[in-house]
Amino acid sequence: MNELFQILGSALWFILPAYVANATPVVLGGGRPIDAGKKFTDGRPIFGAGKTVQGFLAGLVAGTFVGLLQGIAAGTLSRYLALGFLLALGALLGDLLGSFIKRRLGIKRGGLAPGLDQLSFVVVALLAASPLALPSWEIVLTIIIITLPIHLATNFGGYKLGLKSKPY
Repeated sequence: MNELFQILGSALWFILPAYVANATPVVLGGGRPIDAGKKFTDGRPIFGAGKTVQGFLAGLVAGTFVGLLQGIAAGTLSRYLALGFLLALGALLGDLLGSFIKRRLGIKRGGLAPGLDQLSFVVVALLAASPLALPSWEIVLTIIIITLPIHLATNFGGYKLGLKSKPY
């Protein structure tokens, strides 16, 4: 049981910058859409109005800052700072990818896409961080498993706080 808690703790510690980067635009987003309101060749928005420059930059700064704090705590500042940046950037790019795919499928902003909504940001974050740090398969699997309920719970919390229009 102790080993399970150790893996869980390691998974949360590793992916925390991505989680923070993914959640920050809900609170600090707004402003100009990244796609500037342009449409893709299919006539649908590229990403949609919910993906903003301000939200992307706020998420990148917040996730990188978490990496900085982890680096201070761990005593390896430059490694964690770089890792925090890569995880945050990957999470935000993964979220954009998820929105792009949802628009191609005709799913409107806030529409449900099970799996894609919860995992696109994590998968791309792990890929972005992999040149610097690739956790064990147990930690990767744990990250994927815990992300589903954490994502649903935080979205429900954001909905209850009036930060999101849908509870998922």
